[in-house]
Amino acid sequence: MKFANKLQNLRVLIFGGTSGLGFAVAEGAIELGAKVFISGSNQEKLDKTVQRLKESCPDAPEDVIGTYVCDLSKEDELDANIKTLLASVTDDGKEKLNHIVFTAGDDFQPNPIATADLAKFRQNQVVRLVAPIMIAKHLPQYMEQSADSSFTLTSGAAVEKPQPGSALLIAAGAAVEGLSRGLAVDLAPIRVNCVAPGAIMTELFARRVTPEREEMFKKLTKVGRLGKPEDTAEAYLYAMKDGFLTGSIIKTHGGWLL
Repeated sequence: MKFANKLQNLRVLIFGGTSGLGFAVAEGAIELGAKVFISGSNQEKLDKTVQRLKESCPDAPEDVIGTYVCDLSKEDELDANIKTLLASVTDDGKEKLNHIVFTAGDDFQPNPIATADLAKFRQNQVVRLVAPIMIAKHLPQYMEQSADSSFTLTSGAAVEKPQPGSALLIAAGAAVEGLSRGLAVDLAPIRVNCVAPGAIMTELFARRVTPEREEMFKKLTKVGRLGKPEDTAEAYLYAMKDGFLTGSIIKTHGGWLL
């Protein structure tokens, strides 16, 4: 079972695992035998996530899921919060991580460039861009130094196909993709990659999209539907399992760019 067991007993930390893509990655990692740690902004959400995961993966061992509160939204506390989290998950580095997946984000609604609010734009970057930088800063102390270890970030397919009025959003996603390539060099042999999803029907997407826009997104794909979180979760699981993949952008968008 050299393929099916690639994540067996490995330690996977997921930022943003309480919903959407992160939750689906947690489900997949648990099914593949990993021990999963989920970081979120509040304990109540984390408790509900554990319950959902137990319902989704009823045969998983009781101790397979760990949860940790970590606020990524406060720039002046970010470095300390992340170091505390990594130390807690790994027992001060004694039980090192094998993989980290970063799907955390806030409800980013950028203004058109004509009415750009640069203060708000900078605040949006704290979770999406600054947090991964701070995680990378501490990784060598808390992650196995091996090509079998990985750090996977998240951007978006819209980076390559901007829609009108989305320049600031595109700038954020492009920065994450550039960061992933740079970190692949700086953190080697740890592998660093980035997943770029298209229109995926996560809880956040469902709250923001109108029925008309949902139909528009469906027609823009070549598969005739929106992506499911469990579709795109496969990209993150692949990034963990392929020990020869680094510095890459994995695109999962249903043919939207064609």
